[in-house]
Order: sequence, then structure tokens, then C-alpha cells
Amino acid sequence: MAGEPSVEEKLRNLYGLQSIDSKIDELEVLKGELPIEVSDLEDEIQGLDTRIKRLNGQIEDFDADISKHQANIKEAEALIERYTTQLDNVKNNREYDALTKELEMQRLEIQLSEKRIGQAQKDRGMKSETLEAADKRMESKLKDLETKRKELEEIQKKTEKEEEKLRKASEKAREVIEGRLIRAYDKIRESYRNGLAVVTVERNSCGGCFNQIPPQIQLEIAMRKKIIACEHCGRILVDDFIAAKEEETA
Repeated sequence: MAGEPSVEEKLRNLYGLQSIDSKIDELEVLKGELPIEVSDLEDEIQGLDTRIKRLNGQIEDFDADISKHQANIKEAEALIERYTTQLDNVKNNREYDALTKELEMQRLEIQLSEKRIGQAQKDRGMKSETLEAADKRMESKLKDLETKRKELEEIQKKTEKEEEKLRKASEKAREVIEGRLIRAYDKIRESYRNGLAVVTVERNSCGGCFNQIPPQIQLEIAMRKKIIACEHCGRILVDDFIAAKEEETA
């Protein structure tokens, strides 16, 4: 049964993993903000699609409302014509008053329906303008999405083989590192935009945050007897020897 790896081996493994992951990060940088832009455009288009459907539904409701009131007007006009004809044949004042009242009610019904038609047409016009603007925005966003997708696809085609190879190498490198260190490594990587969790000491400073490393700490790092993190940024520190050894085997 193999013994536990030495601190030096652990540091070399961590630095090797960092080197691989940094290359993956460089490929992601090539894609830039395109994946986020594509995702944001897809979300916006979905939202616009929902809005356009809702606007179309509202316009259809206005059309149905207008048709209903137009039908009410035709019905009232037919009743007015009928009641007017009946007025010529009334036999008493009571019939005359009743017909006159009905005529007045139908005229009021026409006025009310015309008013409601006017309001519905006004509201419909406003919704139509909003719909037209939404349709134009949708057309523009769909063109943008097509362009961004093509750009992203071209970059992915150029890098997918190399990226796949690096991701497999990263998975393999992780297999020889204990879980506790992997968890710490991942946590540090997530904390910084550049994804650097393991760095060398450069010009007596941390290669991540560039704060000075005291001589005593540098000596301990060079001895490779324990894993040492930068007291300022928490990144794992290695010396040039570890970096050189890793580059020899890369």
C-alpha cells in the first residue's frame, strides 16, 4: 500500500492542477462575455415573447368587446325602427308612453355602446403601438442572438478539443489530491476572478495579491515541510522549485 504523499508532492500536485485549470480559464476568457450575453438575450427574448402573446390577447379582447357593442347598436337600431313603426298604430297614451320610453332606452343604449367602442378603440390603439414596439425589439434581439451564437460557436469549434483534453487532465489531477485540499483549492479559486488558488512567490511577494512575504515565511515555503497560505489573500504559496519541477513534467 502506497504511503501518504509528502508535502512537496502535495504542493506539486496542487500547482499542476492550478496550471491546467488556468489554461482552461484562458480558453474561457477567449469566449469573453459571449456565454452570458447569449443567456441574457435568450431570457430577454423569452420575456418579450410572453409579453407579445399577452398584448395580442388583450387586442383580441378589445376586438371582441368592440364587436359585441357593435352588435348591441345594430340590435338597438332594429328595435328603434320597430318601435317607431308601432308608434303609428298606438291606441292610447299608455302604449305611446311605453313605446317612447323604449325608444329613449334604445337611444341611450346606442350612445353607451358608442362610448364604449370609442374607449375600446383608443385602448386598442395604445396596445397596438406597444405591440409594434415589442415586435421591433424582438426582431432586433433575435438578430443579436443569432450573431452572438455564431460568434460563440466559432470560438467553441476552435477550442473544444483542447478544452476537453484539459478538463480530462484536470479531473485526473484531482484524483491524486486529498479531498480536504481540493475543497480548499476550489473555495479559493471561486473567491478570485482570475481563479488563482496556488501561486509562486515572486520578488518576495505573493504572486496573487502581490503583498510582501516575510523572509522567515519564504524560508518555510522553500523548505516544503508544510502547506503555507498567504496571510493576506489565503492563496497557497509555492516556491520556484515546485514551479520548475511541474514545468519539467508538464
